[in-house]
Amino acid sequence: MAVFTPVTLEDLSQWIPPFSLGKALAIRGISSGIENSNFFINTERGEYVLTVFEKLTFEQLPFYLELMRHLAQRGVLVPEPIANQEGRIINPLHGKPAAIVTKLAGDCQLAPAAVHCSEVGAMLAKMHLAAQDFPIRQPNLRGLPWWREAAPVVQPYLSADGQQLLRDEMAFQEALAASDAYRQLPNGPVHADLFRNNVMFDGDRLSGFFDFYFAGCDTWLFDLAVTVNDWCIDLNSGVLDQTRVRAMLDAYHAVRPFSAAEQAPWQPMLRAAALRFWLSRLYDFYLPRAAEMLTPHDPSHFERILRQRVAHPAPALIDC
Repeated sequence: MAVFTPVTLEDLSQWIPPFSLGKALAIRGISSGIENSNFFINTERGEYVLTVFEKLTFEQLPFYLELMRHLAQRGVLVPEPIANQEGRIINPLHGKPAAIVTKLAGDCQLAPAAVHCSEVGAMLAKMHLAAQDFPIRQPNLRGLPWWREAAPVVQPYLSADGQQLLRDEMAFQEALAASDAYRQLPNGPVHADLFRNNVMFDGDRLSGFFDFYFAGCDTWLFDLAVTVNDWCIDLNSGVLDQTRVRAMLDAYHAVRPFSAAEQAPWQPMLRAAALRFWLSRLYDFYLPRAAEMLTPHDPSHFERILRQRVAHPAPALIDC
């Protein structure tokens, strides 16, 4: 993530002793993303990831970090938070909440094939099932209530055509959220940001999901739609790759079979997932925060994806 709060090796050396990880040896900022300050850290016990949270509060963070611990203990491949000697996994650093988690092995797969999409689909379904009994409930903080707040803020920056697209899609999603079909959708804790750069692979084998700091309780179908809209598309056009879509949906369905209630809302949910990231990228692009290393994403990418999802049907959830 972008570094908003610099942390030096001296800072880390003074902060890390209660974690029983040995002496701090090195720290390196991670430049991708725009929400938190992330660092790779090396200690005498190994390599870890340190996150200083820029928006999330001490009160909000237990949902995210305890969810990661809950999933890790149930065999889902995610980073596990490291507790200090007093058992705390959230600790102040430079006056902000901070946490250390285990570092996943492998590398991101930025040019996925069907085999990678299949691995992601299966592990996403496993994650949804494993989180069903997670006791903390927190809504998706970038869900519909946030869209209602963000849309009028970013609308002045859009062309007339873009403004019309945003008005039309907001009306469509408001109607969907008020429908009986939406209320019947299975839901629970979701990742909500499972892009290619948030998954690690060792060869063709998935080695873990990370960056759970947009997680919340939402429909499982929305989480799957977010994932399909990144993993299963041509990045230049936003067009869905039918082979990759089918591989991900079939692998997910094999672990967590789709319900009858999920069939009709699938297409609208792909639109919802595109709208969510179009809005957030518009917001971050036109109203950026100062940061030491900042890489705002191009919002037109998700405008293209949204237009594609409105104009063209996607493959059905189940290949009949």
